[in-house]
Amino acid sequence: MFESTLPFGEPDLMRASAFRRYLDDAARRGEADTMASKLSTLSPSLMLDLMRFEQDGGQGGVIEILAACIRHARKLVLHLHSRDRVLPLTVFPVEHLVHCPMPAAAFMALPLDELSVLHVEPAVMRPPGDRVEALVGEPQHYSALGPVLWELALRGSRDTLLPEISGQAAYRISPGLNLRLLDLSGSLADAVARLKRNTSNLRDMSMWPGFDRERAMRLLNGLYLQAGLMVSRSHPAAANGGWSNSRQ
Repeated sequence: MFESTLPFGEPDLMRASAFRRYLDDAARRGEADTMASKLSTLSPSLMLDLMRFEQDGGQGGVIEILAACIRHARKLVLHLHSRDRVLPLTVFPVEHLVHCPMPAAAFMALPLDELSVLHVEPAVMRPPGDRVEALVGEPQHYSALGPVLWELALRGSRDTLLPEISGQAAYRISPGLNLRLLDLSGSLADAVARLKRNTSNLRDMSMWPGFDRERAMRLLNGLYLQAGLMVSRSHPAAANGGWSNSRQ
């Protein structure tokens, strides 16, 4: 259906062990240079982000890489380790879409906190409606990006604030943010309503009904990934947080 540097199939998914052997074999054959040249087509700032995650261990970092993809508005394919398989997740930040070879509901049902990133590369696949029809996937494999980011923030492996929003800060939801596609109920809905009305810091949020420090940080990460979080370093609440929002 579309060309990739990696031999995964759709809907049959490659085993993670075979995928790792492929990467090792490619490196031994010198094909790693080809992969690197594909990455070099990305912007220098996005490359710096990806290199930073590589230096952090080369695995994990699903939310971090997605955040970088969205900040730089570049489509990427993340090859995710899911149980014993490799799941390709193609992200289209400009079109607010994601492509996955399994239904969105099935992806959401995965143990999202166990996902890790095995490899990242520029996406060859195109979004629906693109003039190069041969590179467009099956319509049923595309879904809205927002809910995927939301669930990964709330249930993924990262339980601390993303570096872009950490530190002494106060938070509020951007006016006009559309959250209709998200699963909002109970204490989450109440917290969103509070942040629409008032600016708050992490310490105050952690004491809201149904919240603790980790849940507050996950909510803030989720709102940031929806491009809906206003972060103030100068607001009085930022200086009155009382303790750092980084991991102790």
